[in-house]
Amino acid sequence: MASTETNLNEATVNPTFVDTVREEDDIDLGPVTLEELPEGAREKYFEAVGRRKEAVARVRLMTRKSGDPATEDAALMTVNGKDYAAYFLDKNLIQRVEQPLRRLKSLQRFKVSAKVQGGGISGQADAVRHGISRTLELFDANFRKKLKKAGFLTRDPRKVERKKPGLKKARKGPRWAKR
Repeated sequence: MASTETNLNEATVNPTFVDTVREEDDIDLGPVTLEELPEGAREKYFEAVGRRKEAVARVRLMTRKSGDPATEDAALMTVNGKDYAAYFLDKNLIQRVEQPLRRLKSLQRFKVSAKVQGGGISGQADAVRHGISRTLELFDANFRKKLKKAGFLTRDPRKVERKKPGLKKARKGPRWAKR
C-alpha cells in the first residue's frame, strides 16, 4: 500500500485545465521538455489542446521570466523543440501563430511550448493558434471577449470531404459525353 501512495504523490496533475482527448487523435501524452529550465525546477503553466483539420497541438503557456532571452518583435515560442520561426518558414504561418498574442498586445509577456502532430503545415499552424488562444483564456478569463471576437476560440470544423464512388474526387465527376 505504501508503494501506491508514493506513486500517487509522484504523479503531477495540472488542475487548471482538463481537455478531452479522443482516441483517434493519437497524440503522444508524454511530457514536453523545456530546455531553458534547470534540472529539477518546475514552472507553472497552463495547458490546452488546439485542433484544425487532422492536426492536434498540445500547447503550454508560461509567463516570461526576467532571465529569459528577449527579442524585439518575436514571441518566445517553441514548436516541437524548434523555434516557431524555424518550424513555420512561411511569413503568413508565423503571423497566424502570433495572432492571439498580438491581439492582446502580449507578444513579449508569455513563452509558449507546443507539440504538434498530424496534418499539414497550415493545419498545424492553425492548431497552435487555437491552442494558444485556449491557454490565454485559462490564464485570464477577461481575454475571452477579445479572442472570441477575433474568432480564435472557435474550432474550425472544416475537414477534407471524402471521395465518393463513381466520382474522380469528392465532387468532381468523370467527363460527360452525350453519346
